[in-house]
Amino acid sequence: MQLPDVRRHIFTSESVTEGHPDKIADQISDAVLDEIYKEDPNGRVACETLVTTGTVIVAGEITTTNLHFFKNLPDLVRSVVKDIGFTDSEYGFDYKSCGVINLIHGQSPHIAMGVDTGGAGDQGMMFGYACDETEELMPMPIMLAHRLVRRLSEARRSGEVAHLRPDGKSQVSVEYANGKPVRVDAVVVSTQHDPHPSRPNTMPDGLKEEVEHKIIRAVVPAEMLDDRTKIHINPTGCFEVGGPHGDTGLTGRKIIVDTYGGMGRHGGGAFSGKDPTKVDRSACYMARYIAKNIVAAGLASRCEVQLAYAIGVADPVSVLVNTFGTGIIDEERLTELVRAHFPLTPRGIIEHLKLRRPIYRPTAAFGHFGRKEETFTWEAVDKAAALREDARVASAAR
Repeated sequence: MQLPDVRRHIFTSESVTEGHPDKIADQISDAVLDEIYKEDPNGRVACETLVTTGTVIVAGEITTTNLHFFKNLPDLVRSVVKDIGFTDSEYGFDYKSCGVINLIHGQSPHIAMGVDTGGAGDQGMMFGYACDETEELMPMPIMLAHRLVRRLSEARRSGEVAHLRPDGKSQVSVEYANGKPVRVDAVVVSTQHDPHPSRPNTMPDGLKEEVEHKIIRAVVPAEMLDDRTKIHINPTGCFEVGGPHGDTGLTGRKIIVDTYGGMGRHGGGAFSGKDPTKVDRSACYMARYIAKNIVAAGLASRCEVQLAYAIGVADPVSVLVNTFGTGIIDEERLTELVRAHFPLTPRGIIEHLKLRRPIYRPTAAFGHFGRKEETFTWEAVDKAAALREDARVASAAR
């Protein structure tokens, strides 16, 4: 008897810690949004941040009645930098000595004309994705990568692993067989660390072993590792210079880390620092919510949703559902169900997902999706039962 062919491929995703310079910028931008929303839930925010050696530049367009914000901006920035862990001038960037430059101004009145009437704040296309590879209904490579950097952060903050500093990255390569994850082929963890006490350009003694056993093997399921799995820890041998002292960071440069690790399309718009009238953010959250509920309903094992908008226009110009051949009903009918069950105007999205709240800084590290915190309303699967029932009725009527 001839055995069926097994189609294999390897897919890789990466994540970064909250001390990565781009993520510092994201967290500052979202801390600004949260600070505005604490007093002014109708504020308009498009905040961009640049971080480099000794300096934070905050720019963008903000219109708000929260006038205390502008006076308190330097303290807000420094509190974020301190919380992340840049507390020592030896790091080349720390909360006590960094300069804060404010280049914020008001939102364009021409953009406001379209948003004030309930329209989208810009044109563009937004994607959401879900699959049944993990309990979070996320792709396995990005979820393992997120768990690794979160664990790295926890071990640093608790002191469980000594000599760690805030900057770090992970990368996970998962082997698939016939579309299902079967093993981890490679893991990369790069973590900033203290200098070796006596040998320059060298990791502290024992750190590599601790990272392997207390971080990697504590996170990646044992059954996914085998004797062929490649593990790389600080492959250059040394990672002392990190954070904004090592690389300049900018808001919005980790959009693949923020979403699905490259599995599933991306419309190109970043999230952090944008209030939810910007469909770059809110429509991506809604698209994820839709895709996750479709998979949770058992209507597909993989699902991607595209929404597209025109500036100043409330209704999307297009809605597309793609199940990659895994759907139990046709995609045209699924698209009809999406329009029937989910609010797709900017105002409807904001109200349904309760987005006019100071909930955004936690989204700016460890991914916007696959999260279990209560404020991540777009991760709920409360529409799954209704979708399943309507799909059953639709199938019976055919």
